[in-house]
Amino acid sequence: MYKVLALDLDGTVLTAQHTIHPEVRSAIQHAAKHCHVMIVTGRHHTAARPYYDELGLTTPVICCNGTYIYDYQNEKVLTQTSIAKDDALAFIELAQKKQFKLVLYTTNEMTYSKSQPIDYMKDMEQWAADPSLAHPPKIYRIDSFEEQVRDTDYVWKFVVEGDPNAIEQLMDVSWVNDKFTAERSWVNRIDIACKGNNKGMRLAQYVNQLGLEPEQVIAVGDNHNDISMIQYAGLGVAMPHADDAVKAQANAICATDNNHDGLARLIREKIQG
Repeated sequence: MYKVLALDLDGTVLTAQHTIHPEVRSAIQHAAKHCHVMIVTGRHHTAARPYYDELGLTTPVICCNGTYIYDYQNEKVLTQTSIAKDDALAFIELAQKKQFKLVLYTTNEMTYSKSQPIDYMKDMEQWAADPSLAHPPKIYRIDSFEEQVRDTDYVWKFVVEGDPNAIEQLMDVSWVNDKFTAERSWVNRIDIACKGNNKGMRLAQYVNQLGLEPEQVIAVGDNHNDISMIQYAGLGVAMPHADDAVKAQANAICATDNNHDGLARLIREKIQG
């Protein structure tokens, strides 16, 4: 019997319009009465929270591709492996030399450059301004990434946007490869976190603390940063729009994409009560 349901957000639980299909919402809420439902996301905890509110979940959230676990009930970080500030400053210098666009995830906010704005962050900023959100994400445009790093408690991750081949070559720099883990999160974006962080590692740590085994876990995702948790879970599921590298690691493929009710059907089939 499955005891843990681990779900990616973007491209999995969320539709292309960043909403939750009503059937998926209902299925997750039903599953939460019978097992431990966790969101395991590349998002910052403030950007995942509106969906937690909508789903009515009370479990912690695994954020920034396994960098930390956040407990909304007590408003605190439970465990984390953040980027050392000196490493963050060195990475900023390198990325700026190569003229990449950056998003910086720190303790309680997501920030991006006023001088080099990123389109998807503009969309996120507009969403965060929605007055209906009880806990709006904290998204700011800033003048200096270096100043932001010095003034924060934690540096969670970077998102680097640029030419796909060029940004992947960042990891060919020996000290970058020694200090960071890189995972593709979009066609022209990679996420940079502290070395060793990934969704599977942090999910395994949490499941172990629950006294459960991988065989009792279902994990569902659609992108390269989901591969580690799909590999870890007893039942690893890829969304049908995932590329072949993701699907190759899965035990099953969801019946329909994130814009339809395939995930809901999967959840109802595997988690009964």
